[in-house]
Amino acid sequence: MVEEHFSTLERIHKAAKKEFLEKGFKSASLRNIVKSVGMTTGAFYGYYKSKEELFDNLVCEHYDFILNRFNNAQRYFKQLPYQKQPEVMGEVSGACMFDILYYIYEHLEECKLLICCSEGTRFAGLIEEMVQIEVESTHAYQDVLNELGRPSPPIDSTLEHILTTGMFHTFFELVIHEMPLENAENYVKAMRDFYTAGWMKIMGQ
Repeated sequence: MVEEHFSTLERIHKAAKKEFLEKGFKSASLRNIVKSVGMTTGAFYGYYKSKEELFDNLVCEHYDFILNRFNNAQRYFKQLPYQKQPEVMGEVSGACMFDILYYIYEHLEECKLLICCSEGTRFAGLIEEMVQIEVESTHAYQDVLNELGRPSPPIDSTLEHILTTGMFHTFFELVIHEMPLENAENYVKAMRDFYTAGWMKIMGQ
């Protein structure tokens, strides 16, 4: 890639982030992005085929990291011996959430696009995808507790979905408010204590 091409691409990305952050994907204007870069729409199409492809390029890598890191934590936990799972549940989930937190703060603009501005794109369902993974993992853990002779009562599915969705929205509020990292770390610790204690109570542990 020659320097001139790289510079133009960088200017497109900078203008696109500004437009998407201000207006969200659905209301963002490709015409405004192109105009602010000082190029024609035809020239823009030499880089991207559409507004959708441009947004995809900005957030796809970060969407993949967050979802893959979360999925990998769940898979790792499920592969542990049953007797070990209750001992390390907090440790495994905590490490995952802090890894995601630190990653987000290294890529704050792009992750804010993903969390706050992606309505109308394939990325808008990120939280719902994470909720589904978490719900399935909760049910698997209940099975483990039953096998260990520590039975967990059934959880109302509507309540379970509401609480799990609220948990992830609480976590991603950190992105929305762009609070200092030290504050965000403290909030994640407090949030985890709150939800862990609540879930243990609901699960009869």
